[in-house]
Amino acid sequence: MTTYTAPPAFTTRPTLTGTFGMAASTHWIATATTQAVLERGGNAFDAAVAGAFVLHVVEPHLNGPGGDLVAIFQTADASSPTVLMGQGPAPAGATIEHYRDEGLDLVPGAGGLAAAVPGAVDAWLLLLRDHGTWELADVLSYAIGYARDGHPLVAGAAATIARVAQLFADDWTTSADLWMPSGAPPAAGDIVRNPAYGDVLDSLVHASCTVRDDGPVGRAARIDAARREWREGIVAHEASAFLARPHRHSHGGAHAAVITPDDFAAFQAGYEEPVTRAFRGRAIAKAGAWTQGPALLQTLALLEPLADDALDPSQELGAHTILEAQKLALADRDAWFGDDEVDLDALLSEDYLAQRRELITAEASEQFRPGTIAGRAGFQPPLRTSYAATGVGTGEPTVAKTGETRGDTCHLDVVDRWGNIVSATPSGGWLQSSPTIPALGFCLGTRLQMTWLEPGHPSSLVPGKRPRTTLTPTLVLSDGRPEFAIGSPGGDQQDQWQLLALLRIIVGGYTPQQAIDAPALHTTAMPESFWPRTWTPAGAVVETRLGEDVIRGLERRGHRITRAGDWALGRVSAVGRDAATGALWAAANPRGMQGYAAGR
Repeated sequence: MTTYTAPPAFTTRPTLTGTFGMAASTHWIATATTQAVLERGGNAFDAAVAGAFVLHVVEPHLNGPGGDLVAIFQTADASSPTVLMGQGPAPAGATIEHYRDEGLDLVPGAGGLAAAVPGAVDAWLLLLRDHGTWELADVLSYAIGYARDGHPLVAGAAATIARVAQLFADDWTTSADLWMPSGAPPAAGDIVRNPAYGDVLDSLVHASCTVRDDGPVGRAARIDAARREWREGIVAHEASAFLARPHRHSHGGAHAAVITPDDFAAFQAGYEEPVTRAFRGRAIAKAGAWTQGPALLQTLALLEPLADDALDPSQELGAHTILEAQKLALADRDAWFGDDEVDLDALLSEDYLAQRRELITAEASEQFRPGTIAGRAGFQPPLRTSYAATGVGTGEPTVAKTGETRGDTCHLDVVDRWGNIVSATPSGGWLQSSPTIPALGFCLGTRLQMTWLEPGHPSSLVPGKRPRTTLTPTLVLSDGRPEFAIGSPGGDQQDQWQLLALLRIIVGGYTPQQAIDAPALHTTAMPESFWPRTWTPAGAVVETRLGEDVIRGLERRGHRITRAGDWALGRVSAVGRDAATGALWAAANPRGMQGYAAGR
């Protein structure tokens, strides 16, 4: 029997270590912003919020203020983690009957009908109010500056605009006005500005300045005033009025959105208890079953009692076993998860796990196999291997089934010298989601595409309920204290790529940077969470660095392999604290040259 053998040296670059502050993010400007806040005395929460608003400006193809957010954090004086919930629900008018009457069998992947109530901005402001130390004006000054003065456009954003240029020119003309003012798509490195969004942020600052009280109570009231302005002011009214006009959606048809100012006003971000499970001496903390997070816990639980070589993604046996375990856990995700009472105790019970583990054989399964709980079968989603799509469809996955890079989410992790730590995955509201609202400089997101138009499922489209999101940051605890935060963009692949890193760090003894750099793979054998929601039975995407022997072995076992290239899969970043020395560290993904780690 062979076991893990970690690489003898770092594949690309060493993990950064320091004692002042650490940040890892998907954009160099955002990373620089978080580090600047830490160096000026701000804590991890000040830094994360400042960096997040900058991400709205500099990575508009990956997230936006009209999107959503899931974060998990632990303060230095807390005994357990907390989940920050920034996922807005379906509007009051978003009923299955209305969408069916519009001639739809799926919620579109682009356009205003797919918009949940935006949750990211209110969530960031809530985190700043309760756990940050800076005033709102100082935190937002970075994003306002980049929006008004400009920043160099990253290659990914330029490529995204080029892909949807015809849609913008023909139908979403307000998006063309913002992103193609010359009539042609901008090039990577061009200086771009978004003064309308800068004005929106300035309106939040102005609202906060109407509260004159000094001290911490006054600071909290100032931030709450900005939150009210966001929920009840120009954003709610302009977005609702603009999207009420029929416009093109991903399937090619024109529809009016149903979101109203009352939907904006009714939502507030909040805090929740995490779901936590032990694995090989650590505790892994995730958000609840309104995210896909508990599926990672189930996958780890399925793998935990197996021999180490069955948990090694670099070996044929390990890669196969990991893919099969993920398929079982993701089938349960799609059958049971949603904004409802989900029986996670049953899904994570030892008896249930033992039954599920027996389904892992030497051959790749081509079936969709959710489990049965208390004699009840879970929801069976429509299983489409193809879909007659006629228009532009956009989703969140970082990589298409072919291995093509697509983008559409970002991630940041921050740890500070006092022991605060946060892992956050903001997403949605990317520039290709729906037409730009000209008075705001951004568009609304499309998270409702993750709901079903079949009634009776925890993830059915229901007014006031949250769509089951893919956003899924992670906190790893050792002896009750945070050891590291980790996360990734990537839609359905987010936890799959994090799983590989966790196994390599916890079981294989890799350093975080070695684990992130190592060859990646993921399954596509589940209905995609994003329009048009197709699946590939026994499908798996692999980096060719995994090696021909391993890849051919997987094919012999029945996996339908797509070779994605040497450095194509995975967007993981992480930060942590060394328990022995107290040194802080950060590690970031080198793929795409867009993941960054910083600290000193």
